[in-house]
Amino acid sequence: MSIPQSGGGPIERHEQLAEYLADGCKPRDAWRIGTEHEKFGYCRDSLRPLPYEGERSIKAVLEGLRDRFHWSPVTEGGNIIGLEKDGANVSLEPGGQLELSGAPLETIHQTCDEVNTHLAEVKAVADEIGVGFIGLGAAPHWTHDDMPLMPKGRYKLMDGYMQKVGTLGTQMMRRTCTVQVNLDFGSEGDMVQKLRVALALQPVATALFANSPFFEGKLNGHKSWRSRIWRDLDAARTGMLPFVFEDGFGFEAWVEYALDVPMYFVYRDGVYIDALGQSFRDFLKGELPALPGEKPTLSDWADHLTTLFPEARIKKFIEMRGADGGPWRRLCALPAFWVGLLYDQTALDAAWDLVKGWDAETRDALRVAASVDALDARVGSISMRTLAAEVVAIADAGLKARARPGAGGLVPDETHFLNALKDSLESGEVPADELIRRYETDWDGDVTKVFAEYSY
Repeated sequence: MSIPQSGGGPIERHEQLAEYLADGCKPRDAWRIGTEHEKFGYCRDSLRPLPYEGERSIKAVLEGLRDRFHWSPVTEGGNIIGLEKDGANVSLEPGGQLELSGAPLETIHQTCDEVNTHLAEVKAVADEIGVGFIGLGAAPHWTHDDMPLMPKGRYKLMDGYMQKVGTLGTQMMRRTCTVQVNLDFGSEGDMVQKLRVALALQPVATALFANSPFFEGKLNGHKSWRSRIWRDLDAARTGMLPFVFEDGFGFEAWVEYALDVPMYFVYRDGVYIDALGQSFRDFLKGELPALPGEKPTLSDWADHLTTLFPEARIKKFIEMRGADGGPWRRLCALPAFWVGLLYDQTALDAAWDLVKGWDAETRDALRVAASVDALDARVGSISMRTLAAEVVAIADAGLKARARPGAGGLVPDETHFLNALKDSLESGEVPADELIRRYETDWDGDVTKVFAEYSY
């Protein structure tokens, strides 16, 4: 979940809404990679989730990172709720999941180093206070009542609203984790092609990164329960967005979509003001019930854009949202997958050729099938395992064409970051398959064994 945005001053013309998005256009040499990942914290002795306060708590971890590794604190209402340093930030998800939102970096070598440094810092602090962290797409055995709600005004508002617009929204907030990557575009046309590919192939990412077969202590019938949750959360702000594939789609069409998504809040002077279900269109006219007579700023618009939750979304960049949180290797594999597909034009064209004939029903069916069966999914004549192999091959070619060396030039490109995905394609086993196998054999049905064997 996002921190308050700094978008700019008053909105005086409707055109500013699309111009805000268009300001994200960058020349190719300025394109960057921003990787985000979430993880669950827990007490090592009890395997209980971390509360916000206490000797073993989220607050203690944040303060430890601040004091030991020189992160600057972010506070709200007197509570430390995040950290900032060198263009990156650490923030809290609603149930206490700890998120790194990485700095915009040039190569996957750099973003992987950043992830590794972050996990080492978190472990150093966590080990001293008897805390562990684990990367899974969904909490393996904790219930809703086990999970504390973090002291952020945004989450308090969302928590009640989620229960009115869907059946699984509070599960998403408290008991899921993801890994995401944010990528740039060069023009409106480039954004359109990239967003269409990102949406169409998000189910492939869901399948390859599926890592949430457990929920409340047992198998849940899905390899990505996190993905299943997003299908019954809030239809107004989630999904595969068929309008993106219509002729004429561009920044203005995204604006019209975003304006139709009900609001959550307006942020003023450190306080989240309840605007649940209200209309940004009314806000533009100075008729928002939460702030009568007041018109929005571009910062308000930027905040509102963070409350849209489709499988891929645009702000001043494109955010890929379809993957479960997972082990270290896959935190680096996710940016490699999407950078390979989207940052080389030949690869992007090949990916578009692969998906451009699909209709909305096919894209939706792939999304559902990926959450249930991962690489074993099949939709009509489409085998997910075959499709995923084609897509990873395109990404591999794209990374070779980028030819960004690492390790002081000893590593010629970024393709080795795809090795975890290639291993899955060869074996047919994604992380969820491995977890299910372990659960049914040597764990003897005890989900809690996952902590000892899969924590960072």
